[in-house]
Amino acid sequence: MRDTPEEVRELQALLDRSIGRSTQHLRNIITDERRLDAEELVRELTGMRTLSLATVTLKGEPRISAVDGHFLHARWVFTTAGSAAKARHLKVRPAASISYVDGERIGVFSHGEVEFLTPVHPDFDEIEAHLVAHYGSSPSSWADDIVYARLQPAWMVGYAFDKAALQTK
Repeated sequence: MRDTPEEVRELQALLDRSIGRSTQHLRNIITDERRLDAEELVRELTGMRTLSLATVTLKGEPRISAVDGHFLHARWVFTTAGSAAKARHLKVRPAASISYVDGERIGVFSHGEVEFLTPVHPDFDEIEAHLVAHYGSSPSSWADDIVYARLQPAWMVGYAFDKAALQTK
């Protein structure tokens, strides 16, 4: 777990605000018994997770694709080719939604804005080291135009059908 106590507190505040402004329909599904708190999320979301990333075209048409996501410092981080449609969309329209769903076991849903991280960003070296440790090589070595991105969430909820059954890896 790389998340600081302050980041976990900030994530918990975001989770609380998010569920508080959610529809009654969502609150009927994500009950207090099924709602994941910040500590549970950072404990559960270790390693790589396959995320569904939703972006919007210039015409306002939704597009969804998958990315390898890593939950670092209470935010989703991912890489992709700069030439990918999702990267092109996000560079012009950074609003995005990300979901991670593992059957009925767990679901994490986030909305926010994507920021692109370059090697001069203060968080880049730590993210790069994490990704190299996971993949065995730098994503930057996979193609000439790899971009590093992070969702700055404005809304997030976490759900587990059976919280007692969650097993950390």
